[in-house]
Amino acid sequence: MSVAARLKALGIELPPVAIPAAAYVPFVQTGQLVFLSGHIAKKDGKPWVGQLGLTTTTEEGKAAARAIAIDLLGTLQAAVGDLDRITRIVKVMSLVNSTATFTEQHLVTNGCSELLGEVFGPTVGAHARSAFGVAQIPMGACVEIELIAEVAA
Repeated sequence: MSVAARLKALGIELPPVAIPAAAYVPFVQTGQLVFLSGHIAKKDGKPWVGQLGLTTTTEEGKAAARAIAIDLLGTLQAAVGDLDRITRIVKVMSLVNSTATFTEQHLVTNGCSELLGEVFGPTVGAHARSAFGVAQIPMGACVEIELIAEVAA
């Protein structure tokens, strides 16, 4: 099944690439690797603001990370033209706006990782990952995620 067919079956329509909010580009390709800049969580087109462990639950954070995965896929599609050209999701790095005592950043990040697995399957979608708790994210967003993918030559 193609990636487009999986997305359709999941009821997901990919958004266009977001306009950068600062001095950077949404993606850079070098060789067969595509590096996507960090994407913040958005809800209804605005930053999904919150701090895990204070104003946002783990489940809400997981939903925010899933929403970011959809935005990342839109950017990745713009970068490579066809998501079926992706041969591997290499790495995901997740920053979770959280209190000093919150320790479930890995569960929040699962929202992104699980969707990537559903879309690309267990071989292409399985990836290395880091999940960090941070004191703040631009615009007060609850989660920010960046991604590295390998594309067919």
